[in-house]
Amino acid sequence: MTEPLSSAFFDRPVLEVARELLGCRLVRQMDCRRAAVLITETEAYRGEEDLACHARSGRTERNAMLYGKPGLAYVYFTYGMHWLLNCVTGPEGFPAAVLLRAALPVDGLDWIAANRAGRKPAEWCSGPARLTRALGVDGGFNGCDLTRRDGGLWIEAGQPVANEAVSTGPRVGVDYAPEPWRSLPWRFIATIKP
Repeated sequence: MTEPLSSAFFDRPVLEVARELLGCRLVRQMDCRRAAVLITETEAYRGEEDLACHARSGRTERNAMLYGKPGLAYVYFTYGMHWLLNCVTGPEGFPAAVLLRAALPVDGLDWIAANRAGRKPAEWCSGPARLTRALGVDGGFNGCDLTRRDGGLWIEAGQPVANEAVSTGPRVGVDYAPEPWRSLPWRFIATIKP
C-alpha cells in the first residue's frame, strides 16, 4: 500500500501544495470498503490578508482548524447544505488551506455510484460538494489527519501531472471579495485521463 503524504508535504506555501496535490489520490475507507479519487482541481486560500479566505476576519470557532497543523482536514458547511473539504497547509498558526474542488474516481466505483445515485459518472466528483458527497465526507472529518490512515480519510501520492496539463484561473464563488483577491489565479485545474 502507498503511504499517505507526510506532514512535510503540507508544511509548505499553499500555492505550491495546491499545484502539487493535482494527481494525488484522496482515499476514503470505512470498514472493508475503500474508494479513491485522483484530485483534478484545487483552490488556494492564504492568510488573514486574503479577503476570499475564511480567516479574513481572524480566528473564530468555525475556522479554527485553518490555524492547525499542516495536513489536517478543514471541513465546513456552506449554503446550508454542502460540506467542503480543505487541506491545511504551511506552519501551524498561519491560516492557509487548499480546497479540493474536483476529482476523478478510480477505485470503489460501486460505493461512489451509490453515494451519487441518479447522477452520471461525469458528475460524481465534478465539484467540491459533489466530491464530499461521493466519498461520504461530512463535518465529522473536520480535524482529521490526512497524513494518517486511522481517520478513514487520507491523501497519497498518485499520478504526476505535467505542467502542460495544468491550467489556472480565478477562484470560484468569491465575488464578495474585492480585487485583487477576486481575480487571483489561485485555482489549479489538471487534465487527467482515466
